[in-house]
Amino acid sequence: MPVNAEAVGKSYPPVVYAVGREKVREYAHAVGETNPLYHDVEAARAAGYADVVAPPMFAVVYSAPVMGPAILDPAVGINLAAMVHGGQEFVWGEPVVAGDEISTTATVKDVSERGGMGFYVFESVSRNQDGETVCTGTWTNIVRGV
Repeated sequence: MPVNAEAVGKSYPPVVYAVGREKVREYAHAVGETNPLYHDVEAARAAGYADVVAPPMFAVVYSAPVMGPAILDPAVGINLAAMVHGGQEFVWGEPVVAGDEISTTATVKDVSERGGMGFYVFESVSRNQDGETVCTGTWTNIVRGV
């Protein structure tokens, strides 16, 4: 099935994620982060933050929910059975802390074909409740045999 370059530019409605203190702690524990800023409210406040700080890769927790509809969109045309993860890149802005409400949108940035494979590139932009960008992600998926 050929790639659908007409999907480029398509955007998806925002998904809002309320950052919980225990979710930040659980994530930090799960990935082996020991920095007190990720676990201890007092340490985070002493460092100038309102609450515990989310580790940088917590970005996947609040941004991934918007990616599902984008990847599964029939207009994009990804064959999930032949898809492999091509990569992720993130650029971080303001730190995310417990209590933030993060709104993430996704856009199809590029769809191309090379060497019999389809390359699907999406961009997610996550902003906090003050409108500050906290993370911009580039998500690349490769589909074999297009």
